[in-house]
Amino acid sequence: MDGFVHSTESFGTVDGPGVRFVIFLQGCPMRCKYCHNPDTWEMNTGSVRSAESLIKEFERNRSFYRNGGITVSGGEALMQIDFLLELFRLAKKKNIHTCLDTSGITYHPGQSEYNQKLDELMEVTDLVMLDIKHIDAKAHKELTGHDNAGILAFARYLEEKHIPVWIRHVVVPGITDDESALTRLGQFIGGLSNVKALDVLPYHVLGVPKYRELGISYALEGIPAATQAQAVNAKKTILKAFLQIRKSHDHQS
Repeated sequence: MDGFVHSTESFGTVDGPGVRFVIFLQGCPMRCKYCHNPDTWEMNTGSVRSAESLIKEFERNRSFYRNGGITVSGGEALMQIDFLLELFRLAKKKNIHTCLDTSGITYHPGQSEYNQKLDELMEVTDLVMLDIKHIDAKAHKELTGHDNAGILAFARYLEEKHIPVWIRHVVVPGITDDESALTRLGQFIGGLSNVKALDVLPYHVLGVPKYRELGISYALEGIPAATQAQAVNAKKTILKAFLQIRKSHDHQS
């Protein structure tokens, strides 16, 4: 089976454990205001690649990936679930660690045919990196164009499936750094038993030139990049609430 690939990165170090072969798939339904890859939005464009060719590309450099594996990102990787399922099945046959980097936007409880494929995908997925853009439903829709109910349901689904999860959150000054929202985010993920790591990333403006090249107006024009200190402070707020929930769960059990 062929998939539409935006690009690949041979030696990724921030997309899961160890050194990773990162595959960015084409297509995304979200329109996040801070997206730095608007060129990944459109479906059915990019390079046409077979799952086998991508596994072979990984195998050529396998000695460098001893403690790593394959990470599939996007766009939104779950938009090409059939291709992703074939790729991960091939990877597991080769004993390759598989990581899915996703927003979870494609998940809807009760969507039986799609969710059956998702169940099959989880059987060959070792780790999910879940990007929670905003914990507040209204603010999430303003930021991305979509509600977050399905995304939060997907997080609970991953817990039911016992899939280890790394949470990612981008700190955008004045948009995603509200203390009460960060606290609520910490409380939510603190209630999930499968959360293994938290990455809080500072918003940057490196993708802005792409918008000019594509003739798209940039929605966050004028908002400064977040500092590392802002990201650190946001992470402290999230973790404080996370640990409070975890401790209360431990006492109850």
